[in-house]
Amino acid sequence: MISRRSLLVTGGAGAGLALAWAVWPRDYAVDLAPERNETAIGAWLKIAQNGRITIAVPQAEHGQGVYTTLPQIVADELGADWRTIGVEAALPGPTYANPMAAAALFSGGLSHVPDAVRREHWIRSGLVLTGGSTSVRMFEAPLREAGAAARVLLAKAAAARWGVDWEQCDTADGLVVNGKQRLRFGDLAAAAAAFDLPEELPLRFGDEGRLTGQSLPRLDAPAKVDGSVNFTADVRLPDMVFATIAQGPAGGEAGGTGRSRLVRVDKQAADRVRGVTGVVENPHWVAVIANTSWAAIQGLAALRPRFETRGTLAETSTIDAGLEAAFDRAGLAFVRQGEAADTLSGDVARASYVIGPGVHASLETPCATAWWHSDRLELWAPTQAPGLARAAAARAIGVPEQAVTIHPMMIGGSFGRALDHEAVEQAAILAATLRRPVQLVWTRREATLHDRFGAPARARMAARLASDGRILDWQARIATPATGAALARRLIGHDALARSTMFLPEQADGYAMAGALPPYRFPAASILHHPADIPLTVGHLRGGADRANAFFTECFIDELAHRSGTEPMSYRIGMLGHDPQLARCLSTAAALGEWDGGRAGSGQGLACHAMAGSRIALLAEAQHDGSGGVKVDRIVAAVDCGRAINPDIVRQQVEGGILLGLALATGRAPRFTAGLADTCTLGDLRLPRLADTPEITVELIPSRSDPGGVSDLGVVAVAPAIANALAAGAGNRPRTLPFGAS
Repeated sequence: MISRRSLLVTGGAGAGLALAWAVWPRDYAVDLAPERNETAIGAWLKIAQNGRITIAVPQAEHGQGVYTTLPQIVADELGADWRTIGVEAALPGPTYANPMAAAALFSGGLSHVPDAVRREHWIRSGLVLTGGSTSVRMFEAPLREAGAAARVLLAKAAAARWGVDWEQCDTADGLVVNGKQRLRFGDLAAAAAAFDLPEELPLRFGDEGRLTGQSLPRLDAPAKVDGSVNFTADVRLPDMVFATIAQGPAGGEAGGTGRSRLVRVDKQAADRVRGVTGVVENPHWVAVIANTSWAAIQGLAALRPRFETRGTLAETSTIDAGLEAAFDRAGLAFVRQGEAADTLSGDVARASYVIGPGVHASLETPCATAWWHSDRLELWAPTQAPGLARAAAARAIGVPEQAVTIHPMMIGGSFGRALDHEAVEQAAILAATLRRPVQLVWTRREATLHDRFGAPARARMAARLASDGRILDWQARIATPATGAALARRLIGHDALARSTMFLPEQADGYAMAGALPPYRFPAASILHHPADIPLTVGHLRGGADRANAFFTECFIDELAHRSGTEPMSYRIGMLGHDPQLARCLSTAAALGEWDGGRAGSGQGLACHAMAGSRIALLAEAQHDGSGGVKVDRIVAAVDCGRAINPDIVRQQVEGGILLGLALATGRAPRFTAGLADTCTLGDLRLPRLADTPEITVELIPSRSDPGGVSDLGVVAVAPAIANALAAGAGNRPRTLPFGAS
């Protein structure tokens, strides 16, 4: 039972920020306010007279399925007919804020601020944010409450017509039911809105036969299959022109790319390209304007811009040196438990590991469509942080935020890249300069060169062992940039709370060290963060820092198991007495994958990890392909993510994460020379093709626990499982990611 108070607090929404793409109906509505023949019931849903139910979704859809799983929660509690459900993106406002995502992404920059203060601040500021595998974890409770509230109000309206007690009424398939009596939701909605909620509101999500746990069809799938879904590049406006852009080399002061200064362009050459209508120069970039996107790309090639960059240009050797130099400085304590020793003695095992920069490589490159008209700016953009993107656009052209309207579009894959909004700022400047609609799309080369890379990292691992191989003292020293602090500076640097922490003492970065504490239990452990200063801009990449830290931990654990002569699965389970769920994931993956003990020549490897309230274990079968590459034949995953709202979507997310983890492990990391990357196309990254994709099996372990996050989960254990398989197969253990860099 829940009180009605939280249902009555709907929060506010700032003017000028419009709702985005909707599955049904698909248009750019101003907000969730009811249109003709519609009735709003609370802040989360509205019901039309024809029975259509529109649910507000405060999370960006970029392939992870939130436009299905979140409405499914409401529909489950409401007793709705799934065929009548549609979605619209929610307005930024306190009701729809996601402080859980803010904590996951910005913890490194705001670690000094108490959790309760941070949470209250993000709610009050209406920070709508998608990231950190938080969508279901953050919004299941309020969405269930919204569905339950609407169910009770509809039952009260029906009971008033029938002259019965509302508690004798139930809902199913879009109908209120009392014995043989039936009334449609659409016929009751207008009357239902006038009733009051009871002091205590019953939830029924544990009931059998409801929608939770069913693999309902995705609401966004039909439009994606038939091509009718609108992405940013599909927007067409009267008198619109197309633009593409060039920026300076990667590097510059403080690892940023914004300090490159434009010094020369060949405008006459660009003007000779058919279709080019103009060139817009900015101190740090230049854009070519044309009547087609292809003409803009050709014009940019003819323009041949030249830049001058202050500070250190990105060089692979400089990046590597910066990571190594971080170890020369005192580490910042992230974890210190038990009687951990600063210097280990006795039987000590040591190993070092390296991870290169991770590239997002999403199909949709950074882009935005902008229109300056009637002294207002209207934007269409793929964004995981619409309020932050709107504020950045307003600052870029010097207007109040109230003068900017943003339509957050469906995102063509992001993996975290759409948290940043450089293209939004640039499109805003172009639209304000040209005084006509403009669509800006970055080229693949520009997207790769100026990616917000998954942070490179190095680890020096050590463990003091007992005579029987047990770990007595665990030590991890990890050199990597302070990604959480970098995200906070870049994305919320203008926020009052973020500014208040700028001059506080440095601490271990919570984002950068996520997942560094192993799931195993040791008598003593010490984990240090050595912040690295490198000339490369880092950001959030799917899997977060858990991707690197799980690689360090699970490879080292495997080495210790072999060193002690213990079978690797038993070695792990022996340290998981406090976590039976993870132990069960391990045993399940081993059983399904026909684990043979990791014997020499087997080509089998295990790895496991816990994050975002979920657990995963992977068995991989892999081998060297004879040409310096790696061939992965099979991956078996066992997942415990609590209650699965939609099991098929959970499997899709885990499978997609596994494929991204495979790409990051077996593809290429960019190498930099004088600020230029050697990976300009998707082909350069050597991403897995269909022929390279292993057989993948995902087993979901039944659970009645609260849902955990799954979007990042599949990524994290792939690389260590493959590395452990290669070590078992060939005897030589790779300690560098991607494996081709070993």
